[in-house]
Amino acid sequence: MQSYWMQMTDTDTVLELRDSPVPTPDARQLLVRMHATALNRGEFLLGHGLHGQPGSWKAIGGEGAGEVVAVGADVTGFAIGDRVMGRCPGAFSEYAVMEAAEAMHMPANLSWEQAASVPLTFLVAFDMLVLQGHLKAGEWLLINGASSGVGVASLQLAKALGANVIGTSGSAGKLEALKPLGLDVALHTRAADFAPAVKQATGERGANLIVNTVGGTVFAENIRALAFEGRLATVGYVDGVVHAEIDLEALHAKRLTLFGVSNKLRTKAQRAAAVPRFVAEVVPLLAAGRIEPRIDQVMDFAQLKEAKARMEAGAHIGKIVLRMPAGHP
Repeated sequence: MQSYWMQMTDTDTVLELRDSPVPTPDARQLLVRMHATALNRGEFLLGHGLHGQPGSWKAIGGEGAGEVVAVGADVTGFAIGDRVMGRCPGAFSEYAVMEAAEAMHMPANLSWEQAASVPLTFLVAFDMLVLQGHLKAGEWLLINGASSGVGVASLQLAKALGANVIGTSGSAGKLEALKPLGLDVALHTRAADFAPAVKQATGERGANLIVNTVGGTVFAENIRALAFEGRLATVGYVDGVVHAEIDLEALHAKRLTLFGVSNKLRTKAQRAAAVPRFVAEVVPLLAAGRIEPRIDQVMDFAQLKEAKARMEAGAHIGKIVLRMPAGHP
């Protein structure tokens, strides 16, 4: 089968399309013939540590959708021919192994491309907004870098939960494109200068929850923008800035909660723990059309390098998806 591998050094990434053996699922896994798979910025960032030791090669890709072609001996609830979506390592391949505990039946109304864009970003958004962020209807959410894949998923999920959403972006055009998805307040800025506008929009209270996809350059400003008992989720640092000062006086007086969102150190069981609630609470919203995954562009499987370049240039709004060639094995 065709499979993308990547070597990450201290300064660069190298992609290579290889002929690789079709993987064999173990007793608790599914073998999936992939139809579409989505890109995630963190996998390609040198500082995120998702790839392993510098210089090593690794089959890449983190989420996708496809058809079950083999079922492990201990798997229940799935059968050959089922249409599934889920997080899975090595997803940029014609076939990939998916943990049954992380696999989800695709809603019938979703295309392969839409389904491929759901598992990682929406599970991350669910973790941030619901499991750790405890976002409630009527509260205010601020998203730094609202046009990213996680940013758009957070916007869509927050609106489904009944929250109000403020988004920042360096592109006025991207902010305009997000308004039909429910963006309530658009702040056109890349600088750490948005706290006064957030306070103004929220009646001087501040944001109840903030999703920081940007990194350390906006950390202190986020602290300033938080409301009493506000929560700050750190999900990435595309700015490469991984250290920031904490205003302990604000942390103390405003009773703030700071938390990280990452699967890097989690066990398989920990990664899968949220899936049943996600299936119960979010998948019905997808099936009913209340959330429609925002796809920026669908590109051919052979165009991963071009897709990666588009993502790294920050040209996208939502998810970039790779589609497998028609008639692949």
